[in-house]
Amino acid sequence: MKKPTILVLNTGSSSIKYALFAAQTTLPRIIHGQIDRIGYRPQHHCNGMTQPLPMPQEATHANILDWLTGHLRNEHPELHIMAAGHRVVHGGQSFKGPVIVSEDVVTALQKLAPLAPAHQPHNLAGIAAIARHWPHAPQVACFDTAFHRTQPRIAQMFAIPRQLTNEGVLRYGFHGLSYHYISTQLPKYIEHPKGKVIVAHLGNGASMCAMQNQRSIATTMGFTALDGLVMGRRCGELDPGVIFYMLRELNMTVAEVEEQLGRKSGLLGVSTISSDMRDLLLSEDPAAKEAVDLFVYQACKKIGALAAALGGIDALVFTGGIGENSAPIRDRILHNCIWLGFEPSNKAEIATPACLTKVGSKPSAHVIKTDEERIIAVQTWKITNNATSLRELR
Repeated sequence: MKKPTILVLNTGSSSIKYALFAAQTTLPRIIHGQIDRIGYRPQHHCNGMTQPLPMPQEATHANILDWLTGHLRNEHPELHIMAAGHRVVHGGQSFKGPVIVSEDVVTALQKLAPLAPAHQPHNLAGIAAIARHWPHAPQVACFDTAFHRTQPRIAQMFAIPRQLTNEGVLRYGFHGLSYHYISTQLPKYIEHPKGKVIVAHLGNGASMCAMQNQRSIATTMGFTALDGLVMGRRCGELDPGVIFYMLRELNMTVAEVEEQLGRKSGLLGVSTISSDMRDLLLSEDPAAKEAVDLFVYQACKKIGALAAALGGIDALVFTGGIGENSAPIRDRILHNCIWLGFEPSNKAEIATPACLTKVGSKPSAHVIKTDEERIIAVQTWKITNNATSLRELR
């Protein structure tokens, strides 16, 4: 007899994370894997092993998703996919919580694709791949923008004509599924989980979120996922006049500007070497060092800005691929923020394995591993089973 299972696809700009959860109240994880460096030597991580993906280097997200769904069917014939959940980056004004995927939902999400061109098409490709392999399984779209809808209106506004604001040109914020998960974990790690907390989701895509009462108060990303911090290939904060200059004086097309700012900027653009922080930290090239320096500088600036929005800071949390795994980047950011009161700790003085500051440091700093796939599984389980709560997340 096949085991009922929930499949989760978390498709990012340069990676695809996936997980299979047993379809029961506690949602035990059965399998977890990741394909990263898409477009640049893609590799598959699963069961503690890392192997090159058996596909060409230029394989697209859609190609890889088709390979992955076929791979899961062949490798795990004992599992019955009863539902699938997806990370979808942009929900616009229409989607403020998870929804069952329908033709109308797909159409609406396609219209939002220009606001997240590095993500939304890949999210939709995942939905299409599941529909081909498991056509009868309900699918649930879970949105990165939803967590930030608790922000006060003033934090969501731009200083633009009111008509544009009324038409939905707002600061939506992203990485909400990651922040949602971290918000549920705060009571395990910090003394005052409902206090003033800044969460730094640092990875190929990077942003920060100011939380109070475990809810989003402000964030660094805006109308699209281009805004805010320096990212792997995205520019982050930019004077809009630069875009006018590129269009008028450099005679670039809109598509060329999008390509430059969304695919050829960030760490890759500054370093000219790689969009991967691991490569840059190993490089002796001065341009690589400058890219890392800019990443750290902008991160520290945004921490200061979010602390101002909160009126103080009780804790700083690092998460995401860089935040969780790059001690040199964490250390540089934390030491540059000592003025906020952090007391960085040596390992012997750390209160817990996840704490980066001395016992009694106010504010404190922590590393908490994110788990977007579990949040997606929880939301998928709830919406397909009318469940009301999953206490184990707390």
